[in-house]
Amino acid sequence: MKIKVLFLLAIAFLISFASFAQRGVRIGYINTEYILQNVPEYQEASNQLDTKVQKWKSEIELRLSKIDKKQKQLDSESVLLTKELIEERQEEIDIEESEILDYQQKRFGPNGDLMIQKRNLMQPIQDQIFTAVQEIATNKKYDFVFDKSADLTMLYSADRFDISEQVLRSITRSSKRRQVQNRQERKAAEEEELIPEINKEQEARQKALDDKKAEREKVIEERRSKQLEAREAKKKAAEEKKKKIMEDWAKAREAKLKERNKTVDSKEEIVSDNAKESDSSNIVTQEKILSPSEAKKKATEEKKKKIDADRKAKLEADKDKTEVGKNLEIDSTKTIEPPKLSDREARNKELEDKKKKILADRKARLEAQKKAKDSIAKAKKNN
Repeated sequence: MKIKVLFLLAIAFLISFASFAQRGVRIGYINTEYILQNVPEYQEASNQLDTKVQKWKSEIELRLSKIDKKQKQLDSESVLLTKELIEERQEEIDIEESEILDYQQKRFGPNGDLMIQKRNLMQPIQDQIFTAVQEIATNKKYDFVFDKSADLTMLYSADRFDISEQVLRSITRSSKRRQVQNRQERKAAEEEELIPEINKEQEARQKALDDKKAEREKVIEERRSKQLEAREAKKKAAEEKKKKIMEDWAKAREAKLKERNKTVDSKEEIVSDNAKESDSSNIVTQEKILSPSEAKKKATEEKKKKIDADRKAKLEADKDKTEVGKNLEIDSTKTIEPPKLSDREARNKELEDKKKKILADRKARLEAQKKAKDSIAKAKKNN
């Protein structure tokens, strides 16, 4: 029984092999690079990725140029710097270089952003190519389909075995189909949004939510207005307090100034009294120092000056009387007025004379005091 089964299987295998040999092997190939160049979605995404790559490269070049500039500056200034400063600045430059290398690795490394985004970009297109190749190979009964742009070396390939155009058309059709489907879905969604659905329960719930929201906004607005009023009241109270403090300060300052002026006036009075006392004491001391002959001489001079002053005043009075008589003769009808101006002038002159006399006396006293001191000093020196 077993032998019969094996014999039948061998016959079936030979028959199938013979039929396979009679049909021949169907082989096709694709060019992935050509397909990718003619897919608009891939080209657009690839251009965006190239823009990002250029931006990353320019950023790295800028940072490297800055580091190169810092290194040159350090080399030129190393003669003027200490060893510690040179090491510190060199360490900063090394840290920046390592940061740039890390950034470069992060962007362009094997697991960097560029490779990740390339994989993300290629994956959907590769899936579409694989799906299209499977569909074409199944429908047209291809036994093998190779990729010309892969690592497989193809020394020669006839164009009739190239199914790249068929794959590209399949991808384009599926893409358009998806676009139409997306457009229809979007249109249907818009129409659904335009058609109002009447749901009383939902409307009541929405109305309740709106009422709660309005009530909450009202409470918030009232609270905000109360806070603003309280803030304004506090601000007003603070301004009034500040104003009161300024007024009190101004009053205190004014009182202090008045007190200071009183103190200054009292000090001036004390100083003037002290000056008078010192003058009187100086006069007394000068009179004590003067000898009897000098005192007698001084008294004679004072008496003489007094007589001269009296004589002068008498002459001026006579002169005024004569002038009054002349005026009476010229105009007898006029009323006689006392010579107020001449009396005032005489009084002023008398005061000036007294002042001059006091000054002269003081000068004489000072000279006498000086002479007495000189004589005392000479006497002490002679002894």
